[in-house]
Parts: sequence; structure tokens; C-alpha cells
Amino acid sequence: MSLHATLSPETLQLLHEQKRNSTITSVIIAILSVLLLGIGLTLYFLPAIKNIPSDVVVHHSPNDPNPKDPPPTMQRLFSQRPPSSANQVVPSIVAMAQNTINLPVLETPADIVGLAAGTGGDGDGLGPGDGDGVFIPGDPDIPNIQRCSKDERMNLLKQYGGKPETEDVVVRSLRWLKQTQNSDGSWGDQHKAGMTGLALLAYLGHCETPDSEEFGDSCLQAIVYLLNIGSQNNGRLATNTRDKHWPYEHAIATYALAEAYSFSKRSNYTIPQHPEVLKLAGEWIITHQHGSGGWDYQYDISGKRGGDLSIAAWHIQALKACDATGLGFDGIKSTIKAALNYVSARQAANGGFGYTGTSPVGGAGHHSLTGAGLLAYQMWGKGSRSEVRKGARYILDKAELDYNGPECDLYAHYYHSQAMIQRGGDQWKQYNQRFSDQILLNQADDGSWKKPGGGSKPRAVAANYANDSKEGIHYRTCLCTLMLEVYYRYLPGTH
Repeated sequence: MSLHATLSPETLQLLHEQKRNSTITSVIIAILSVLLLGIGLTLYFLPAIKNIPSDVVVHHSPNDPNPKDPPPTMQRLFSQRPPSSANQVVPSIVAMAQNTINLPVLETPADIVGLAAGTGGDGDGLGPGDGDGVFIPGDPDIPNIQRCSKDERMNLLKQYGGKPETEDVVVRSLRWLKQTQNSDGSWGDQHKAGMTGLALLAYLGHCETPDSEEFGDSCLQAIVYLLNIGSQNNGRLATNTRDKHWPYEHAIATYALAEAYSFSKRSNYTIPQHPEVLKLAGEWIITHQHGSGGWDYQYDISGKRGGDLSIAAWHIQALKACDATGLGFDGIKSTIKAALNYVSARQAANGGFGYTGTSPVGGAGHHSLTGAGLLAYQMWGKGSRSEVRKGARYILDKAELDYNGPECDLYAHYYHSQAMIQRGGDQWKQYNQRFSDQILLNQADDGSWKKPGGGSKPRAVAANYANDSKEGIHYRTCLCTLMLEVYYRYLPGTH
């Protein structure tokens, strides 16, 4: 026997409605479950997402015998933006490397503000005379002078008597520097810190910074290379501190790092460890001044030699750049006071500045460090002193420049050119006519500079720029580039 049960139509309708409602509820629950799962995963991974570095990462020493990471490889990517105006920013850098320092994404104003201002002088339209100071990036007394555009550089070239082709010559030299940079960010082989410092100064002199489109990567790698050395050597910027000449390298590299730091301040970015290394480097200079007021080989602070003006000049320049950063260097004022007294004691009766005393250096036959003496005073606001006036007259009387003859002392004219543009007026006009074409017309096709002397022995001491070694070519190219940047690099304090 079988039993059969039948459902009423009303009951069947109710069951269908319950089934439909159950299906809808299941779909809603599934959707909510997916949403909750997504929210949960987002909350779980959010801290990791925030910690993904979009920074430039740059710390590896090529000199570390046991590196934990391979040498950094850097890639530069630019976000494409419309042409920048004075109030816009240029493309951002996103660079990657395998290392331990995080460098921020850099966004700098299109025109980094400029270099000089002041009052007074007895100039004649080409610039003032008796300038009272040389201003560099970062100096708190500098107004907003925009000079990092090509138009501004061309205007300053015209104002100070430079030729229009100077701009193209300088750019070719910077491209040569970029092409010859070592893979670790340095230049040279035996004196890498000094050679890198010179190249970095040449970049900065043209307003090329880590955020520059064409030279930014090269500039950044140079800064990082120097920071690597300093961070591993307690602020000492040299690859071989057993070499007695290493004070030259340390001073030049400190000068370059200080100027680079001032540019970064004005552009609102800071490379980590940059201020720390720079502070150590500057403090080393202050605490290792000789009792004479100068600086000596191996940073001998008590030897009988007492240093020389050639070494001292680089340290005086470096300290001016350090002072302009605003980082604060204890003892810098008293150090410079002693240094300027040292410089004063090197001046001969004829206005020229000597080497260890008042006599010319070695067999030069003339006081080739006169420009160095003048610039030391001018950088520290003493451009109106009688020592400077006498020295300027000496340069005009004695400092010849013939690139293809024995009178080809590029080291002397590196200083002379800076000192004389600070003098301004007729004195600058006369000197400018003497040096400009000699440098402009002797650039090689590749952007470097030809060997000076024309087969003659240079009438100079330790003319390492006159040989055709890797460092010799680099050295003279940097010197010539810095000379041609004088029209806009450090303008007279009375500009």
C-alpha cells in the first residue's frame, strides 16, 4: 500500500516565494562576502603598499672590499609635463638602485634662483669695481635672481662681455664629462675625489643639478660617490689619505658637496646623509688648520712648513660654500680670520701673492697665485681692501695667457678669471679680452680641451693639466669650463 500527499495551490505558491527569497538572500550574502574579503585584503596589505619606496636609492661604496650589495645601477624616468614656467616644476626624477640610502623624488623649480646682489662700486657698465663679496647658492643675502635658464645665462654673458658661443662650448664640455664618467659615479683614476669634485662644480656652475634633464643622473651619481667616501671615512673625502696631497681632494670635494647642498635647499629636497657628511667634512677643515692660518700637506697642523697658498685657497673656497649652506659650522669665523691673515702675509710689495712666503711658487717666475689671494678676500667680503686693488693691477701687468705657448698656466687663470670679474669695470674688461678667446678657441672636437703649450713647456709649476693622461685631460677640461662659466657662476657682490 502507498501513501500519497498533495499540497494545496496556496502552499505551493508559498514554497516558490520562499525559494526565490532564499536565492536572492544567497546572492546578497555572496556579494557582501566578496566586499568584506576585498576590504580585509586591502587593510592587510596597506602598510606594505605605503612602504614601497618611490625614492632614489643610492648608497654603495665602490671602495668597500666586502660590499653587501652589487654596485648601484641607476635608471632615470621622467614624468612628461608641459614646458615649465617660473612657477612650475620640471620633470620628477624616479631613479632606482640597490643600496641603503633613500633619496626623495626630486621636484625643483624650473629656475633655481641666482647668485648675487649688493650695492656700490665704480664700474663702467660691464660690472662694478671693488666688489665687496662673492655670493654663491644658499647665501641668505641673495635675492631671487633667476639664472638657471639659457635665456638668463645669455643675458649675463652679454652683460659681462662674454661671447654667445660660450654657452655652446660649455654644454659640449659638460657632455664630454657625462660621457667620460666612471661607472661608480667618479672621474679619474688616482685622485677620484678631487676629479669628481671638479666635475661636479662644473655641472653646478651651469646650474645642472640632480633634477636636470640631460645631466641630472650624472650629477646625482657624482654626489653619491662623494657621500659614499665621506660616510665611510668619517667625513674625509679622499680615496687615499696616505697620499700627502689629499688635502687638495678633500677641499675640492667639500666645496662641491657644499654647493650641491645649497642648490638642494633652494629646490626643497635633501639627499639623506648629505648634511651629515658635509658637516663632518667642513669640521675636518676647521679643526685641521695649521697654526700659521694655512693648511698643509697631510693636514700637518704643527710642522715648520706651515702650508702654502695653493692648498689654503681651496680650503677658503670650501669654507665659504659650507658657510652658505646655513648648516652652522662652529669656529668657521675665527678660522677664516686666521686664514685671511695668512693670505695677507703672502703678498709681495709688487702686489703679487707668493706660495709659502712672498716669493713666486717654484720656477714660475711670476706670482701665479695672485688670483687665489684676491678671491680669498673677495669671497669673504673684503673685496675693497688695498691688497685686492694691488693684486688686480699685478694680474693685468704680469698674467699673460697664450694657450698654445709657454704662458698657458690654466691653474693660475682659474683664479684670475674669478677675481677679475669681481673687480669689474675696466679691469675686468681688459682681462676678459685677454682670456676669453684663448679658452674658447682651443676646445677639442669631442668637448674636452686640447693639450696646452703648443709643444712648449708650460711656464707653471705642477702643470698636471698639461699632460694627456686621463686625469690630465679631465683636469684641464674642468678648469676651462669653470673659467667660461665665470660670467654667471658667482656674480660680483655688487651685481
